[in-house]
Amino acid sequence: MATSLLHVPPPQGLLQPLVVPDRLLLGPGPSNVPSRIQAAGGRQLLGHMHPEVLQVMDEIKAGIQYAFQTQNQLTLAISGSGHCAMEAALFNLLERGDTILVAINGIWGQRAADIARRLGANVYELQKPPGEYFTPRDIEKGLVQHKPSVLFITHGESSTGVLQPLEELGKLCHRHGCLLLVDAVASLGGAPIFMDQQEIDVLYSGSQKVLNSPPGSAPISFSERARKKLLSRKTKPQSFYLDMDCLANYWGCDSEPRRYHHTAPINSFFSLREGLAILAERGLESSWEQHQANCARLCQGLLNLGLELFVKEEKVRLPTITTVRVPEGYNWKDITAFLMDKHAIEISGGLGPTVGKVLRIGLMGCNSTSENVNRVLRALQDALSSCHRSRL
Repeated sequence: MATSLLHVPPPQGLLQPLVVPDRLLLGPGPSNVPSRIQAAGGRQLLGHMHPEVLQVMDEIKAGIQYAFQTQNQLTLAISGSGHCAMEAALFNLLERGDTILVAINGIWGQRAADIARRLGANVYELQKPPGEYFTPRDIEKGLVQHKPSVLFITHGESSTGVLQPLEELGKLCHRHGCLLLVDAVASLGGAPIFMDQQEIDVLYSGSQKVLNSPPGSAPISFSERARKKLLSRKTKPQSFYLDMDCLANYWGCDSEPRRYHHTAPINSFFSLREGLAILAERGLESSWEQHQANCARLCQGLLNLGLELFVKEEKVRLPTITTVRVPEGYNWKDITAFLMDKHAIEISGGLGPTVGKVLRIGLMGCNSTSENVNRVLRALQDALSSCHRSRL
């Protein structure tokens, strides 16, 4: 009787078992999830206000402080991807009419400028061609000219493969009455960053790259300078979900009893906790060295194949994501499809300003091994000799 009232039948696909292929994810993220982190994410669900979950959140907070090298009290994980953390930072730092200077040398600066405009901020842009980076002199010129209250810059620009030097930038910003906001989604754990020493005011990252956890939770931290700006806002942030005052309470970052704010992704927190634990066990310096060594091996192997690296200066190559120019006479889609189909390896094409120009190869966390370097180089060599139809 009830069935006769239904006009939409059960989807046939959902009546079949779930099938997920086993692939080596060597793109710009997400990266593969080790069995230990998979097991953590598969644990039985608990309530988001249970004391055991609050303890896990405290451990995550301590892990983020270690990974960021900060003692900031206002440190937590956003319930969302790294992109959500970007929005959280901008939503909380900016009010309508505030001025922000955005350093753009890839897609993430473009995204930050777009979000800031939607918030009604006055947005000024510093531009560099993809593959290049900003010097302190570049930044100071922009600070003097535009007098922003916030500077946004990307530490690991995953669309171009650039690792932005951060030395002197915090001091420069503070000299000019400006807060420094840094995107470290692609670089955290793979390249040195020292939030307190470098005087970074807001730093955020993501779970799915070096931390090898599923996407869905994003570390973020605010300095005391940034916290004071939040407290002096004339208006509340436009997003309730990302309101840092509410989140700070839920994460135990203030002196008040913890209150319900939203139903957090509990099992994502379990996974993030284990990703941070693995990083702590390995040690930050060891992780940085591992990523740098394997990036160097990959770059040399790509050169040996006759390929051209996109980022010219070795010192500013992002150790987690390497960009290589699409070889002349080849279609990048054919190369990435060949690796996926024939070798079960994911690498990616460009993103934003590098679409059609580069291939992006990620070596992050557990995926950053000499074995994987050799495996992807062999697969690329096979692709270059096999993708004849893409030759012009």
